[in-house]
Amino acid sequence: MSLGVRPIVDFAFKKIFGSPVNANALISLLNAVLDPPHPIVEVQILNPFNLKEFEDAKEIILDVRCRDDTGRWLNVEMQVYGYAGTMQRLVFYASSMYVDQMKAGDQYDLLSPAISVCFLDCVLFAETPVAHHHFLLVDRSTGYSLDNGIEIHTVELPKYNLDGEPIGRSGKLEQWIFFLKRAQDFAADELRRLLPGSDFEKAIDTIEIIAAKTEDKQMYDRRERAMRDFQSILASARREAIKEGRAEGRAEGRAEGHQQGLMLGLEKGELIGKVEVLMELVGDAPIARDQLLAMETDELTQLLETLQRRLRDR
Repeated sequence: MSLGVRPIVDFAFKKIFGSPVNANALISLLNAVLDPPHPIVEVQILNPFNLKEFEDAKEIILDVRCRDDTGRWLNVEMQVYGYAGTMQRLVFYASSMYVDQMKAGDQYDLLSPAISVCFLDCVLFAETPVAHHHFLLVDRSTGYSLDNGIEIHTVELPKYNLDGEPIGRSGKLEQWIFFLKRAQDFAADELRRLLPGSDFEKAIDTIEIIAAKTEDKQMYDRRERAMRDFQSILASARREAIKEGRAEGRAEGRAEGHQQGLMLGLEKGELIGKVEVLMELVGDAPIARDQLLAMETDELTQLLETLQRRLRDR
């Protein structure tokens, strides 16, 4: 019987990779993504898994923060949907980890690298088939990089097409992607056969516990429903906003050129849909649709970014 527990659901992801007893799984995942010249051998999890953090949680994004044995600060998160400003948020968060290290009287040369790793169950860069992106501060003229500063990795799960039987011959990152995408489809013993090793053993054990333990399974089911409900709300709002955006675009198109007006309407419609969803999540009173339509695109973008920060800081 298949485990039926999806590792990308925030409760499962945090329990697998945010539990100190599973440190080997987190270390293996980080080494697979970062591929450092000297592998990570130890991590200190700074925000360990706690059941209570999920009881009243509304947001779907939960992260695992840690420091490795070289002093680097790392943040690992699972994001099931993309927003406008996703990359800006990742830059902001990695920058915050870097800046927050500095205490009164500290010297700049004591700052350690700050690395953000984001797994996405959506496509962020549709224009390229590349699934794993690695961002650094780089001098465009020489290619020199500031390796000890801020670093961001994005891994888009939908771009991977991995089969079960050959996965044992794949690289470690592909194996972890397979685990994140497909673990729910297999029985525990079959998953152990496909993904042997102590690092995967702990991760599979945790999924097995969630599937069998009443309290954990109830919380997992609640969080999975919350994730699906949010995705449904977001999709519905997007469809409605695009519909109204098209109507507005056609009206503007008659005055300013049909194609230009239509594109403007589609862009504004997308922004409005996301703003409405985030306002509901943070508990703000809704703004009338006609008021949102009357706002400029720049105003909507600024409002969206503010709401995203508020949701992130909750």
